[in-house]
Amino acid sequence: MGLSKKRLERMRQVLWEYVERKDLPGLVALVSHHDNVHVETLGTVSFDNPASMKRDTIFRIASLSKLMTAVAAMILVEDCSIRLEDSIEPWIPELAHRRVLKSISSQPDDTVPARRTITVRDLLTYRMGFGSVMAMPDTYPIQKLIREYQIGGDGPPRPAQAPGTDEWLRRLSSLPWMAQPGERWMYHVSGDVLGVLVARVSGRSLGTFLRERIFEPLGMKDTAFHVPSQKLDRFTECYLLNQQTNKLDVYDGVANSSWEPEPPFESGGGGLVSTIDDYSALCRMMLDKGRHGSEQILSRAAVELMTSDQLTPEQRAGSEIFFGDFSSWGLGMAVDIRRREIYHTPGRFWVDGRIGNNGVYRSSEGRDRYSVYAENDGFAGSAEGVYGFLDSGIWGGGVSGPSARLRGGGCESARFAQRLDKPEAYPTLLLDCIWD
Repeated sequence: MGLSKKRLERMRQVLWEYVERKDLPGLVALVSHHDNVHVETLGTVSFDNPASMKRDTIFRIASLSKLMTAVAAMILVEDCSIRLEDSIEPWIPELAHRRVLKSISSQPDDTVPARRTITVRDLLTYRMGFGSVMAMPDTYPIQKLIREYQIGGDGPPRPAQAPGTDEWLRRLSSLPWMAQPGERWMYHVSGDVLGVLVARVSGRSLGTFLRERIFEPLGMKDTAFHVPSQKLDRFTECYLLNQQTNKLDVYDGVANSSWEPEPPFESGGGGLVSTIDDYSALCRMMLDKGRHGSEQILSRAAVELMTSDQLTPEQRAGSEIFFGDFSSWGLGMAVDIRRREIYHTPGRFWVDGRIGNNGVYRSSEGRDRYSVYAENDGFAGSAEGVYGFLDSGIWGGGVSGPSARLRGGGCESARFAQRLDKPEAYPTLLLDCIWD
C-alpha cells in the first residue's frame, strides 16, 4: 500500500481552491506512509504578505500542544517520578480541598465537597472536574468567572497577556469545580494543569523539560512557547471571522505578536508553536511505539495505553459536540471507537487545534500512516472542510462548514447549511482516499 498519485493531485486541487477563493491565505499539509512523505505548500503567510508558505513556516498549534504535554507526563511516569494513581496535591497543593457545583447551572457558592483528590490519571484523561463549557457564552454563571479570571478554554488565547503560573493557579483554585474528580471528561484546562505538574515534578519549566526530553531528541528545532525575533520572518498571521462583516480580521499579526515574547504562563493545553516537520517527527515517534531511531522516548506499553479509550460512556456524556458518537479520549488525545465515516477507524488516535486549524491524524490500523495539516485561518474555520478527507485524503475529522466546525470546537455555524450544495466545501465527497 502506498500513496495514490492521482488522488494526491486531486487533494492538491481541493486544497488550492480554498486559497483561490480566499477562504484562507495559505496552508501546509503533509501525509506520510512509511518512508513515503508528501508535502504541499500553498498560498502565502498572510493576505497582505506575498511571502509564500514554506515547509518551515511556523504556526500556532493550539491544542496540538496537548499531546506533547501528555508525552512529557508519561515520561515522568516511566521515570518513576510520579504514578498514574498519585494525587497531584503534593505538587499542586493549590488544588487541594476542592468544592464542586451542585449542578452546572448553580451559583459559584452553591457547592458540595469533592469526594476525592485529583490524580495524575484524571489530568491525562481530562476528568479532573473542570474545563471548557460546551455551551454558548454566559449560559451558566461559571462561564463569566472563567472569562474574567483568564482561565482559558473559552476562546482564542493571547499568551503575552496571560497571568503568571502561580497567579493562574490561584485564580483557578478560587473557582468551584463543575464535576467531581473522575466523573466527567471536560476539555482543555486539565492540559494546562498537567503542564504545571510536569514542571513542578521535574523541577524545570515545562518548556525546558519538553525541549530536553522530547524536542531535542526528535529534532524538533522550531517548537517552543514563543517565536524568537530571528524566526519571525517564518511566522504566519492568524485570523478570526468577524461575524458582523463576515470577513477575516487579523487576530494576531507577526508584528507585536502575542507569541513573540516568552509567556508568563506556559500553556501545556495550547501554547506552543511548531512547523509541519517538527510535528511530523512527533507523529512518527508515536506510530513507532515511542521509538525514534535508536532512542526510546516512551515505551511501547505507554504509547498503547495513551492511544486506547480511557473513558466510559457516562464520562463522555455532555461532550457529544466534541466526540460525536464515534470517538473518545485516551491519555492526552482523542481516539476513534467506531466507524461512522470512511475515515473513522476504531483505534485511530488524533489531536486537532483551533488556532491556525492545525491538526494531526494518525491511523493505528496497521497501515503506519499519518498526516499533519496547518493553516493560518485561526478561529474562523474557513477551510475546515478539509478535515473531512485528511485521513481518507490526508486528514480526518468532522465535516464542517466554512466558518465553524460541528465537533471539536464547541461552535456551530448557520453557514454550514448554506454550503451543502457546494461539494468543493466538503472534500469527503470528492475523495475516498489517497492510499493505494
